[in-house]
Amino acid sequence: MSTSKVVIVTGASQGIGAETVKAFRAQGHRVVANARSIAPAIEPDYIAVAGDIGEAATARRVVDAAIEHFGRVDTLVNNAGIFIAKPFTQYTAEDYAAILNVNLNGFFHITQRAIEAMCKHGSGHIVSVTTTLAEQANSNVPSVLASLTKGGLNAATRSLAIEYARSGIRANAVAPGVIKSPMHPVESHATLAGLHPVGRMGEMSDIVNAILYLDAAPFVTGEILHVDGGQSAGH
Repeated sequence: MSTSKVVIVTGASQGIGAETVKAFRAQGHRVVANARSIAPAIEPDYIAVAGDIGEAATARRVVDAAIEHFGRVDTLVNNAGIFIAKPFTQYTAEDYAAILNVNLNGFFHITQRAIEAMCKHGSGHIVSVTTTLAEQANSNVPSVLASLTKGGLNAATRSLAIEYARSGIRANAVAPGVIKSPMHPVESHATLAGLHPVGRMGEMSDIVNAILYLDAAPFVTGEILHVDGGQSAGH
């Protein structure tokens, strides 16, 4: 029996998502990657499906591609997300709509379809990338909309873990601190490093390794794994 899994990764065109795709492929798994701007591709172990993950039609196309080409869905990595740090009263209607579209709609539609597919073979794993700010707010990083949406995903993760525990489907989250990625310009790194008790930013590999750990941990479900240089412990 093959140990190769079929893994869907959202927000896969750059940063943590792209590194997650590489890591799963390096382990011999088959990957379906999604991002708004990703180059469409069909290879023996890799499919890329472009589209706005906040739209139900995109979620349907991504899951359908996994089933059509690879026959099943084993793992869904909900990595797509946007972060806008602003004082609360300065968020615009456009900011609010954009954040809800990616962070919440982008989780809801594809997770629903992925779990339907997982239920057919009685196993699966959902892992969502959230933020440590949802539980450890920081006056230097005003981010109510991140906490509203990603905090919701933390809660939904625990709820899914319990609802589907007897169905063989696990749900976990990785809550990062600030990670060196294309999202953060190099000139901001020194300031961002200071937000973490360990005195440095995280690497993308730190988050990827956490995702891989959770995916390979059959007795772990409902866990919010903080990969945040100690931020969630205190300051």
